[in-house]
Amino acid sequence: MLKYEAIASDLRKQITDGVFTPGQQLALEKEMCTQYGVSRITIKRAVDELVKEGLVVKRRGSGTFVKSIEDKDVKELGMANQFNGFAATFKGRKVTTKVVRFDIIHPEKEVAAKLQMSVDDFIYDIVRVRYLDDEPIVVEYTQMPIQLIPGLKRQVLEHSIYSYIEGDLKLKIQSAHRIVRATMPTEEEKQELEIKGVMPILEVKQVAFLDDGRPFEVSISHHRGDRNAFRSVSIR
Repeated sequence: MLKYEAIASDLRKQITDGVFTPGQQLALEKEMCTQYGVSRITIKRAVDELVKEGLVVKRRGSGTFVKSIEDKDVKELGMANQFNGFAATFKGRKVTTKVVRFDIIHPEKEVAAKLQMSVDDFIYDIVRVRYLDDEPIVVEYTQMPIQLIPGLKRQVLEHSIYSYIEGDLKLKIQSAHRIVRATMPTEEEKQELEIKGVMPILEVKQVAFLDDGRPFEVSISHHRGDRNAFRSVSIR
């Protein structure tokens, strides 16, 4: 992780943990230079990351201030929380998982290209239904390269794959490319998500990367449209 990324991560955590409250001013750039032992250019890049994420705003001649967004929204918008996984995102609530499929297969050509591997290599092919407070929320279709994510077991799938990747394998999850759109559920998904009648679902297609640039996941998640919301911040 680059220095500015580490500083941005530290500031982000302080904001999401409530150390810095909405409307509060961050330390001046020169003060943060001393605190972190880096140049003003590095501090500027770190703060600019938070501006892009909509967590802080720069006021000319005054400094940098935490955006006045509700605590719940700040936590949902924080980049760090996007990679905690389902269980960590809803920590403190009852989260359970039903493993529908757990196979080892060769990847299709398109998936192999996204994971930068050969169609002769092997991947995990996983389907899970995630529940929040005993209500089905999302059906997840996940494919990961065995060579990069070794030792995956059903017990891990029933809890948190991301926690296993970072906690047991000591790998760092950094980024993801996502496409979000509305679609219609299959009959099987309607049963799993307990959907009655006609109701669109939210589809999230994702390719996720480690901090060294290696792709480790290709996934499609189908979320109940009435129990999920995706928030974003647009910066001009």
